[in-house]
Amino acid sequence: MAGKLACIAVHAALTTFLLIATSVISNNTTPIPADKSQLNTWFQNNVKPLSQRKTTLDLALVAAKEGPPKVIRVSKNGGDFKTVSDAIKSIPTGNSKRVIVHIGPGVYIEKIRIERNQPFVTLFGSPNSMPTLTYDGTALKYGTVDSASLVVESNYFTAANLIIENTELYVLGDAGLTVITAQAREFDSEDYGYSFAHCRVTGTGNGTYLGRAWRSRPKVVFAYTTMSSVVNPAGWSDNFHPEFDSIVFFGEYMCSGPGSNLAGRAKFTKHMNDAQVQPFVSLGFIQGSSWLLPPPNV
Repeated sequence: MAGKLACIAVHAALTTFLLIATSVISNNTTPIPADKSQLNTWFQNNVKPLSQRKTTLDLALVAAKEGPPKVIRVSKNGGDFKTVSDAIKSIPTGNSKRVIVHIGPGVYIEKIRIERNQPFVTLFGSPNSMPTLTYDGTALKYGTVDSASLVVESNYFTAANLIIENTELYVLGDAGLTVITAQAREFDSEDYGYSFAHCRVTGTGNGTYLGRAWRSRPKVVFAYTTMSSVVNPAGWSDNFHPEFDSIVFFGEYMCSGPGSNLAGRAKFTKHMNDAQVQPFVSLGFIQGSSWLLPPPNV
C-alpha cells in the first residue's frame, strides 16, 4: 500500500434530527431511519425551526439568528465571489450572526478552511444540483490534519446539499496507508468520534481502509453505507500497533456493497447490533438538540 494514491469519494447524506413534543422538549435518542427514502420526511418532521425552540437552543445561537442572516453567493458565473475560499475570507473575525454561503452548481477545486473565530457559518448548495468541493490534498503535502479538502474549526457550523471529495486521499500511517479516516481519540474520557450514516464509499483502485488508529482509542462507525470494492477486505487498520486492538472502536452496521463483506474484516472490527449502534445514529452523538436547525431558505 505504501506510495499508493487513490481517488476516494465519500458521499454522505448529512442528516441529523430532533424530536419535538408539544412542550418543545427534544429527544436525543431517536435514531435516523434505516430506509434512506424516509430521510427527508423524517428530518422535516423532527428538526423544528427556531420559532418553536427558542427556550431549548443554545443562547448564542438564538442571538445569532435574530434578524435576517447574511447571505453570500458563490457562483462560477458571478455572484458575490467565484470561489468558496474567498467567500469564507470575507466573514469577519468574531462573527456573531448567522452567515449562509450559498454555493452554485459546479466543481470547486480549492482547499477551504473555516477558522475557529468564524462561527455560525452554513455552507449550502442546491439539492437538485449539488456543488462539489474537492482538492488533491495529501498528508505528504499538508500533514494528516490539514490534508482535508474542507477543514472546519469553528462552532455552530452546518452544511447541506454538498459533495465533498479529496481526489488524492493519502493519509500516512507508520508505513503508508490509504485510508478514509484517521481519528486521534486517545483517552476514554474524550467523548467524541466519527459517525457516517447513509453514505456511499466509491473510488478507483482498491485496498483503501475505512479508518486507521492514529491514536490508541479511535471511535468510528459506518452505518447504512454502500461500499464499493475500493474498500480493503480487512476494513480497518490498527496502524501497525497490535496493542491497540483491544481498545479501538471501529464499528459497522447494516452496510451493503462488495466492500462491506464482513468475512475478511480485521478481528477488532465491531459487528454492531441495534442497541450498540443507536448512540451513533442519534442526535445525542452531536448534542444536536441544542444547536441543530433546518436548512435555510435562500
